[in-house]
Amino acid sequence: MPSLSEEKLKEEIMTLHTAVYEKFNYEMKYLRPPKGEFSQNTLWQTKKLGYTTVMWSFAYDDWDENKQEREEYAKDKIISNIHNGAVILLHANSKDNSNILDEVIKEIKNMGYEFKTLDEFKR
Repeated sequence: MPSLSEEKLKEEIMTLHTAVYEKFNYEMKYLRPPKGEFSQNTLWQTKKLGYTTVMWSFAYDDWDENKQEREEYAKDKIISNIHNGAVILLHANSKDNSNILDEVIKEIKNMGYEFKTLDEFKR
């Protein structure tokens, strides 16, 4: 994102916004910079468009489709990084995440944590 012009950044964000709305009937208001790459300018531009930039407190290499079939590794990485206020980045293309998500959610809840939307979490 930092290398994009203001016009291209707006175009990409609004194209994403439209696609999310058309597919899920959801108006985006949060934005995660791809790869966590941002600049003061991109933060300002996205805010000007009405979005809140949200970063994550934990991620792992689940996006890499060549690094799948590591379900135990994935569970351990996720569970060992849980803490109050954690924002966990899990990529939808990960088969491992799809296979373990139900179990991981149950385990995290059993640890006494609860899940909230960003709107509920916002202070």
